[in-house]
Amino acid sequence: MEAKIPQSELQLVESLRFLSAKQAYQIQDQFSSPVYVYDQKSIISSAQTALAFPNAFGLTVRYAMKTNPNGTILRLLNSCGVHIDASSGYECLRAIRAGFAPSAISLSSQEWFKDFRSLHEQGVTFNACSLHQIRQFGELFPGGELGLRFNPGVGSGANRKTDVGGPSSSFGIWHAQLPQVKALVEEYQLKVYRIHTHIGSGSDPSVWQRVSALSLNLCKEFPDVRVLNLGGGFKVGRMKHEVSTDLQAVGAPVKSAFESFAKETGRQLKLEIEPGTFLMANNGALLCTVQDMTHTLTETSDPSASTISKKEEGYRFLKLDTGMTEIMRPSLYGAQHPVVIVPRPSNEAKSEDEYEQYVAVGHCCESGDLITTAPGVPDLLQPRVCRRAQIGDVCVIEGCGSYCASMSAGNYNSFPLAAEVMLMSNGDIKLIRRRQTLEQVTQNEIEISL
Repeated sequence: MEAKIPQSELQLVESLRFLSAKQAYQIQDQFSSPVYVYDQKSIISSAQTALAFPNAFGLTVRYAMKTNPNGTILRLLNSCGVHIDASSGYECLRAIRAGFAPSAISLSSQEWFKDFRSLHEQGVTFNACSLHQIRQFGELFPGGELGLRFNPGVGSGANRKTDVGGPSSSFGIWHAQLPQVKALVEEYQLKVYRIHTHIGSGSDPSVWQRVSALSLNLCKEFPDVRVLNLGGGFKVGRMKHEVSTDLQAVGAPVKSAFESFAKETGRQLKLEIEPGTFLMANNGALLCTVQDMTHTLTETSDPSASTISKKEEGYRFLKLDTGMTEIMRPSLYGAQHPVVIVPRPSNEAKSEDEYEQYVAVGHCCESGDLITTAPGVPDLLQPRVCRRAQIGDVCVIEGCGSYCASMSAGNYNSFPLAAEVMLMSNGDIKLIRRRQTLEQVTQNEIEISL
């Protein structure tokens, strides 16, 4: 490398979170790559932190199941005392198969599930997310109990795609439709026992606290409400320079607000929160391999310099054996994930000069299959300073426990879905999902006469 990397940039070089270099190569050798790796000990620790969220009159922590629905993860969180927030009827069925009692599952869905009656009769609770859903529920269960999800008019997220509150979001019942809601509740003699709001992922804590106050005001409109669900969206710092939400700090004023509400109304509301990213993001990683390297560097002269000097324009690319088939967040949101090169012991860097600036790209035949993008700008390349890589080195993409395995362009270019493993508290590594085969990719195709 001709130019030395500035010390300020070297300080931002990411490192492994819960894996050791030895474990990384053990996993590569045993399970091939790409492969998701989750850390049991860290997941339990995050669950315990969430369960300690400040509350005045009781707390239910619901895992936003869309984060990562692997059955082993569900069973682990169930054993910790965490309940389920489901976004579809299918997630409800999957949670029940994983051992959750139906009564521990809450459903808030954009669409009406065709077998909803069966789910609700088993004990799954429900938040109506539209006027139409209130009517559908009322026709099935006149006089029944339900929750209502409102859009409080305020949203917060890292970008528009992760902002699920405010006028640009279709999630929940717009707060100005309160009169229509009350009319439907009266028409079907329904009892509203829960108010639910959720404003986005990566929320600003101050906005989250403001929304809690707006939500408490909604609770005053329905005398039977005994639960307020404030959703999730707690900011998780995946990158070294990012700051995570302190649940104790954000929860303390919310607890006080619940206490004030109780003094004013005589009602002691139970709090529900729905962390997903908080429970899983930094407790999972995507282990892959540097399968190729290339560059588009060109030496150019700098005419503004007093003497002719050389500089390089272009990029050094790391071609990984993963991409949008396992991690869509950079391509979709411009999301940031730590990229850690793990050299084999014989290739370990001996000095700070053995670092390079790389753009990490995926294995799909798609120009948008990028790993290192600019924050919030999915089509803008942003090089990262990493240990100098060689073909065959392990690359660990950190912060992949949430919205990666569950949200990907699986089977694009006919790539099979990746395997998933759990690093157990005792150090064992256990397979929790086999790698998909090509036969499984095509098994539902039907040959017809042409």
